[in-house]
Amino acid sequence: MSSDYEAAELLARGIPLREALDTSSAEAWTALDLGVRILAWTTPGLLPSHDWAGGRRQRWSRDAPPPAVNWSSTPPDEPLLAVAMCHPDGRIREAALEWAARSPALRPLLAVRCADWAGPVRDRARALFSEIPGRQLPPLTALVLLLSRRDQGEFARERLDRVLREGPAEDVVALLTSEDRATRRFAYRIAVDRGLLAPAALARTAAAASDDVRIQTLCAEAAIAGMRDGAYDEVLGPLLSARSPQVRSAGVTALRRAGRQGEAAVFLADRSGVVRACARYVLRQGGIDPLPLYRSMCADPAARPAAPAGLGECGTKEDAPALWSLVTHPAPAVRVHAVTGLRALDAVRYEQLRPLLDDPSPAVVRAVTRALLPDADRIPHKWLLVRTGADRPRALRVAAERLLQAHLRATVRQRRPTG
Repeated sequence: MSSDYEAAELLARGIPLREALDTSSAEAWTALDLGVRILAWTTPGLLPSHDWAGGRRQRWSRDAPPPAVNWSSTPPDEPLLAVAMCHPDGRIREAALEWAARSPALRPLLAVRCADWAGPVRDRARALFSEIPGRQLPPLTALVLLLSRRDQGEFARERLDRVLREGPAEDVVALLTSEDRATRRFAYRIAVDRGLLAPAALARTAAAASDDVRIQTLCAEAAIAGMRDGAYDEVLGPLLSARSPQVRSAGVTALRRAGRQGEAAVFLADRSGVVRACARYVLRQGGIDPLPLYRSMCADPAARPAAPAGLGECGTKEDAPALWSLVTHPAPAVRVHAVTGLRALDAVRYEQLRPLLDDPSPAVVRAVTRALLPDADRIPHKWLLVRTGADRPRALRVAAERLLQAHLRATVRQRRPTG
């Protein structure tokens, strides 16, 4: 397939529509619309006008007055009609609409013209678009949503929205697996509003849609809202086992509604801070203090490496010694979360933490770097500079460079005159 300008030129030369551009791509249609305008400036002689009644092809340039358009009898060729629908002259675009409405292949351009800047073209396109049978609109969803970002782009989207909300459920369901992300989101919103998906199916979707946070959140919230007694496991199971922290946190919060607050204890040591916070909330709502549980977990954190982070998030200064004892734990994950816990507890002592920049684990080095950034000006410049050498591990070099930059910024601020 060709670019927008190339597609416009190919169509102007009579190349069939499906050979000139990717007709399944929403972006290809909007690009064609622009490409014809580019063609009008670069190669105006290629832009045709047809006197179909007389059977003659007339060519014109932007310097000549626009010809009268009479397409009342013989239908124009589809490629040239596509070019005419994108023509810089609104009179030609408007005349082309009447023929385009009869061609299913050109309905995408009819949708484009519904957002036209010229009122007469826009009004006629909308009238013709309104006559398209509702069940033939879903294939245009990606393009209609793309056009809805324009100033005049809401008309087609609103009609499509009404059609999908009032039409057969299978039309909506078919869009749930679209390759276009905006289409999937649009379809899921309508499916949820119409109640087309069972809570268990919504929960599975929330857990599986790892590439789209909006769909995750929408489906997780809808699944929980539709959760019924006796079917909690069908909803909570997928949510609590999801990879996404947002979905897991929704599942943990829903444990309270299900009257199963005690099960939130398992998530106190979740790898996500959001999930840990939700678990603490649910336990407290059930009358359970999470702090003793964290202290117990940190006595042997190998099985729950994130427990030290949770202890720092809800502990007291008295818990700092326990966290300091874990910064040298054999398991790198425990060391990472111990440093994170010290940051949360505001118990970082840079003299003690600085040696961990040489830790063999890149994850630990990153955690230590974040903890030391506020005290970067207190770390000797030469000590950091040595660690930027090519012989050092990449994680250490990156950490040292970040701290050096923070060190220099802090030094400049301190030396800047005041008043």
